[in-house]
Amino acid sequence: MKNHYLNVSVCTLITLLFTACAKINPPVNELYRFNQLGFYPSQEKIAVLDTVVSGPFYIKEFNSGKIVYEGLVSQPRLSAFSEKETVVIPFSQLRTIGTYFIEIPEVGKSLPFEIKDSLFSSLSKASLKAFYLQRSGTAIEAEFAGKWERPAGHPDTLVRIHPSAATAVRPAESLISSPKGWYDAGDYNKYIVNSGFTVGILLSLFEDYPQYAQSVSVQIPESANQTPDLLDEIWWNLEWMLSMQDPSDGGVYHKLTTPSFEGMIKPTECKQPRYVIEKSVTATLDFAASMAQASRVFAPFEKDYPEVSQKMLQASIRAFNWALQHPDALYNQRKMNANFKPAVSTGGYEDRSATDEFFWAATELYITTGNEKYTSYVKQYLPESFILPVWGKVSGLAQMSLIRHRDKLEKEMGTLSDSAGKQLISYVDSCLAGVELAPYAAAYGRSSKDFFWGCNSDKASNQGIAFLYAYRLTNDRRYLTNALHTMDYLLGRNATGYCYVTGFGHKSPLHPHHRLAASDGIDEPLPGFLVGGPNPGKQDGCEYPSLVPDEAYVDILPSYASNEIAINWQGMFTYYAMALDATLRDIK
Repeated sequence: MKNHYLNVSVCTLITLLFTACAKINPPVNELYRFNQLGFYPSQEKIAVLDTVVSGPFYIKEFNSGKIVYEGLVSQPRLSAFSEKETVVIPFSQLRTIGTYFIEIPEVGKSLPFEIKDSLFSSLSKASLKAFYLQRSGTAIEAEFAGKWERPAGHPDTLVRIHPSAATAVRPAESLISSPKGWYDAGDYNKYIVNSGFTVGILLSLFEDYPQYAQSVSVQIPESANQTPDLLDEIWWNLEWMLSMQDPSDGGVYHKLTTPSFEGMIKPTECKQPRYVIEKSVTATLDFAASMAQASRVFAPFEKDYPEVSQKMLQASIRAFNWALQHPDALYNQRKMNANFKPAVSTGGYEDRSATDEFFWAATELYITTGNEKYTSYVKQYLPESFILPVWGKVSGLAQMSLIRHRDKLEKEMGTLSDSAGKQLISYVDSCLAGVELAPYAAAYGRSSKDFFWGCNSDKASNQGIAFLYAYRLTNDRRYLTNALHTMDYLLGRNATGYCYVTGFGHKSPLHPHHRLAASDGIDEPLPGFLVGGPNPGKQDGCEYPSLVPDEAYVDILPSYASNEIAINWQGMFTYYAMALDATLRDIK
């Protein structure tokens, strides 16, 4: 019996010692959710605990363990579409630059985080550099890409005319040259609709933040010239787009593609023939809009791009005129395949209406040329409200341009600019209704409708950009704060705990649906890419860990419905990251 009691006492002592040690150095708990890049000293700082506790929390210095801030967690916040409850951990008063962690005694501690200036500098540069890594038709060099170098693939100097695109001048199976451009997404094809949209949002970034954009260098082959890297990178795609316009009539081919998607192989291993497919009104108008915008943006850079501005403007005008003559030429892949072979099964980028594309193209042509003949088309297709711009609904890009150039517009167009600004403010105000109860302390992510294919860009990044526009219009810090909170969500303060940008944070996607990354033999994915995000629709048929809308994400290669990358998503995110970086670097 004595030995038995002695053993119990020893066990009890050991247990007490372990308990004491745990209290001194508690384990890391991954239920803490926060922006994994850190926090700006002068901005709101919020973390979320993905479970319910009550009472105090402590912020401690990472090295010393010294308590530098303490407060109380919020009352529980309930998800609108699941049984999930969270508590918010606010510590905005802590402004000292350094490395810290959060600790709640009964929960444990968080992973470390930083408070620092220029928080988004590396993120914004990587998001732009991702476009260089996505280039088609050229070798990606070690000098600029490090271990992600690769030989040139898809030169596209011998592209076939698909029977759907055949004319007397360019008969079926004849060859044209259409090199350069960006691979569209996880696949190796190139699509004018998506390219035009992507170019439009990146050009908008330059127009909205010209001084910032001119200061950013991301080390690409063109960095030594006198043109900002952002525009050099955009030109790589614009030059391809120009080759997609039929010189005989001004119409623009819908896409350059293989008949079916290639496998998860290297660009140099692809063997399928590549075709340009029939012209469409939406592709032609997206081309017209982005070329008109590019014409005015590139005009000051004649030294590096002689006569390019005028060339793009003339291409834009010809494209718009073609669209006026073919307003019903909507791309329908099923109908096309019924009439022409080979059948095509790659991305359709189909649309049921071209009214928003007419609105965007006419707006950009008016702003660039000042020609009032475009005013009637702008008025004809004017939307009744602000709609977040995505590739299939581009009216928001036109409204952003009207807002941006409001001081230069006259008469009716100036009135339309004022109306666009009011519509945008009305939209963002509606996003903020009830935000103080959001389970992840962000306007985004409170509705099941926020989660769908590409939601990280098409809703979250997009909404963040709208907040930034509202801030620029009103100087109301509430809008800027909520733009930052949405970025916090994307970078880790969310239900999955993922930072949704490859190569950033302590938990980010490792297996995106991306042929370049899947075939390069490198463990890490290409960095700087935003993945699509939670999507309970799971159109890919993969097994997801949860179908709760904000948790319906899986980091596996086959999950193209939640884990793909795409240039339109990347364009929105690049604008968002760079605009925040430009705005917050000057606020103390």
